[in-house]
Amino acid sequence: MVLKLYGSLTAAVMRVYCILLEKNVPFELIPVDLRKGENRTPEYLAKQPFGQIPCIDDDGFVLFESRAICHYIATKYAHQGPDLIPQDLEKNALYQQWASVEAFQFETKAVGVVTEAFYKPVFWGQEKNQTLYDEHLDKLGKTLDVYETVLSKQKYLVGDELTMVDLNHLPYAMLLGARGGTNIMQDESRPNVVRWFNELSSRDSWKAVLAKLAEQQQ
Repeated sequence: MVLKLYGSLTAAVMRVYCILLEKNVPFELIPVDLRKGENRTPEYLAKQPFGQIPCIDDDGFVLFESRAICHYIATKYAHQGPDLIPQDLEKNALYQQWASVEAFQFETKAVGVVTEAFYKPVFWGQEKNQTLYDEHLDKLGKTLDVYETVLSKQKYLVGDELTMVDLNHLPYAMLLGARGGTNIMQDESRPNVVRWFNELSSRDSWKAVLAKLAEQQQ
């Protein structure tokens, strides 16, 4: 039975979609329309009790939380597509380190920027708080200053080989420009961050994610 990915192409769903493509895993995208409350039906809540997206059903094995799903996919299909999780003890520890940074340093600040610039005025009917926006953007810039230092010495965050940690940045890194009103990922004062982001966003998997997103928005 083909793996089923439930959700519309939000940032979290795009993260999983990208990893499935990287690992060449056949799957079916099952739309879940949040605006219609499809995430609150008894059938969906039986799979994802918090009513969030995404979740997957892999031949009866149900899992939610995008990073957990990505880890499951990359582990199950370790010998298919690029190796995205280092097996060496020290490299894996560095991988876990940067996974925490991505989730709790990068994304939390990026979400703050996009929330003020886009989610609040467009979806919630609230005014943008410019002070909060500037604070989130400043904190994100300081985080990316650290990235710049690291990426000046190596190709990717964990070393010179691509890992899932790099790819997990893509959804909100893209949204910062598309919905966050900032070109911070293309800031020439951080040339290595620009190089890193441009390389990641040029991968065929991510191009396919964006093509699917454009198709859904038509």
